Amino acid sequence: MKKKKWFQTLAIASTLLLGLTACGTSADKKESDNGSADEKGLTKLVIGASNVPHAEILEKAKPALKEKGVDLEIKVFSDFILPNKALAAKEIDANYFQHLPYLEEEIADKGYDFVNAGAVHIEPIGIYSKKYKSLDEIPKGGKIIMRDAVSDEGRILSIFQEHGLIKLKEGINKTKATINDIVENPKKLVFQPNIEAALLPQVFNNGEGDAVVINANYALDAGLDPINDPIAVESAKDNPYVNIIAVRAGDEKREDIKALVEVLHSKEIQDFIMEKYKGAVLPAE
Repeated sequence: MKKKKWFQTLAIASTLLLGLTACGTSADKKESDNGSADEKGLTKLVIGASNVPHAEILEKAKPALKEKGVDLEIKVFSDFILPNKALAAKEIDANYFQHLPYLEEEIADKGYDFVNAGAVHIEPIGIYSKKYKSLDEIPKGGKIIMRDAVSDEGRILSIFQEHGLIKLKEGINKTKATINDIVENPKKLVFQPNIEAALLPQVFNNGEGDAVVINANYALDAGLDPINDPIAVESAKDNPYVNIIAVRAGDEKREDIKALVEVLHSKEIQDFIMEKYKGAVLPAE
């Protein structure tokens, strides 16, 4: 009889323990979805970012965020695909690597439920050449190697249009323009948007093509000078290609996300961007 009672007591205790564990798991998940707190009482915020300049800017922002109760963890990505996949999978809370037109393209193509939580900086894109010192020197039939992203085609083509080398369809918005919108191309330049962005500095260093278009963050990461090395640079004035903090829809209302954006908009961070990158990266207005 005593043995039977002992087993009954053990069964009840086990059931209570399982119930408490289940409740704890649910609570942990809810806390994780809204920014978890560590042992110091800080809210943990995990953000995915490109190495340069994004991760460097975030590192500079860490102390100010800690004062606001946010412990920032930075996960560095080397491409333009995985950060949005990680955000959708809830592996990170936010990402900081892409400009707004690219985010809009990703949402349209992949159905991501993301929003822009705040604009941070602009990286004027540059055109590099091992063979020529200006765009005008590029010969007929010259090959222009570009990143494999439709969202960047318009901004690149606008540079060539500003230099009088091509003409785009009348009234076309440069964020929407593509190679198919070229209506005049006297030199019959060949635009090749087929290289992954991270590989463009290597393509340039190998002397491929007549000109290579490189995003400033990858140029910086490869040791290039995005101000003095290019033979042409896009204008930063009224530039829609601002790099942003992307989050899952609704998370832009989270206090830790608001704190992140507030710090990145602070004078301290804006001054850091200007001093560190000497105009290769500009704070968003």
